[in-house]
Amino acid sequence: MDAYERVTRNTVEIVTEDDLRALLAKPARKVYAGYEPSGEIHLGHLVTVNKLVDMQAAGFEVTVLLADLHAFLNRKGTMERVKELAEYNKKCFEGLGLKNVRYVLGSDLQLSRDYELLVLQLSQQVTLNRAQRSMDEVGRQMEHPTVSQMIYPLMQAADIAMLGVDAAVGGIDQRKIHMLAREHLINFAYPAPVCIHTPILNGLDGKKMSSSQGNYISVADSEDDIRKKCQKAFCPPETAENPVLQIFQYHIFPRLDEVTIRRPEKFGGDRTFPSFAELEEAYRGKAIHPADLKKACGEALVTVLAPVRKYIR
Repeated sequence: MDAYERVTRNTVEIVTEDDLRALLAKPARKVYAGYEPSGEIHLGHLVTVNKLVDMQAAGFEVTVLLADLHAFLNRKGTMERVKELAEYNKKCFEGLGLKNVRYVLGSDLQLSRDYELLVLQLSQQVTLNRAQRSMDEVGRQMEHPTVSQMIYPLMQAADIAMLGVDAAVGGIDQRKIHMLAREHLINFAYPAPVCIHTPILNGLDGKKMSSSQGNYISVADSEDDIRKKCQKAFCPPETAENPVLQIFQYHIFPRLDEVTIRRPEKFGGDRTFPSFAELEEAYRGKAIHPADLKKACGEALVTVLAPVRKYIR
């Protein structure tokens, strides 16, 4: 797998592909992703973590921003609380394979004079309507937005500039903020970042993944809990938007070379799949029963998450 294929696999959009190819031709390149410290690290976070692991393998220097000030502005908790969570989240990310990367606590970067001046300069160019629209998918309680949440996207643009990165990784819900950064940073002599967007996956019940709904798997879950959650997961006959197949595609196959579906001989015996595409095709053709798929998902996910569970103990 070449660098371009590794960077672009399991993504939904690259802005732009030409910019990415030009960046990959450079001898040195930097990428970052930011995370609001707001609770357990779960499979929703793992999508972008896996992408950062891919990009590190493709020769990028990786920065992880532990965005405590962003979480505070987005009404995720007190500064004291989000700072505590930042330390825990960092340990989870390290356990997931993000070692030998640069970790930056947001408040260590974002309270400097130069940073604050850039945010104020951006505030002169970005309309209130544009700022609010950029927060539609990432803001909390956006039916009654606060001024703090309008500062949030300006700070995210400033993060890209002040961290000195060439690319930004985020879920597709970050797209509007990234496009704001691409449009306005060039006005202050900063390059427009390459933006790598990953999908927003379904929760285990097939609905939007949400901490309040409990429809997710945490990296800290026990082996038994992982197996039980997978066994109870929604797994329709269809392959589109199937949360169990999504776990295989975005979490298991990027970290395991193959997956074995274990079954009694009377039900076809064991089958080993070296790629997600082959597994998906077999499931689409009804060669694999949903119950067997869910059981194999639980076992494989136990293996994938074993290093992080051990690391954070």
